[in-house]
Amino acid sequence: SRLRSPQGFLYTAPVREQGNIYKPNNKMMADELSEKAVHDVHTKEIDLVNRDPKHLNDDVVKIDFEDVIAEPEGTHSFDGIWKASFTTFTVTKYWFYRLLSAIFGIPMALIWGIYFAILSFLHIWAVVPCIRSYLIEIQCISRVYSICIHTFCDPLFEAIGRVFSSIRATVRKEI
Repeated sequence: SRLRSPQGFLYTAPVREQGNIYKPNNKMMADELSEKAVHDVHTKEIDLVNRDPKHLNDDVVKIDFEDVIAEPEGTHSFDGIWKASFTTFTVTKYWFYRLLSAIFGIPMALIWGIYFAILSFLHIWAVVPCIRSYLIEIQCISRVYSICIHTFCDPLFEAIGRVFSSIRATVRKEI
């Protein structure tokens, strides 16, 4: 089979004794590829530039100097003090965050990993089965309840509706 490279050149897909590496024709090679795919999920490349691709912290953590300290019109400190304050705030925030993440980042990742593993386990093995079981049981009760309502309440409300359907009301405005 012929494939196109990213540059647009045609080339022949490599063929092995076990079959084409893109379409393995034996079970052993297919198992090796699926095993590798499972392994790659846990060791995937991470983006070191965009570390918040889903924008989880856009409204919380993006605090700049101007969001915390501001001097209103007519009340200004010396320009040098203002620049030094800006630099101190920015550098301190940057390096203190790095220090805290270096000390507590891995332990917190471990704690959150354990927490979400427990949460996933409970959700998969306890919560969803309980909800499914409840829905199965409540379906039987729902049918009995529906039969009772249709048997006893529907005729009563239809009769009351017919009694009040003959009442006519008119509104007049007198001046």
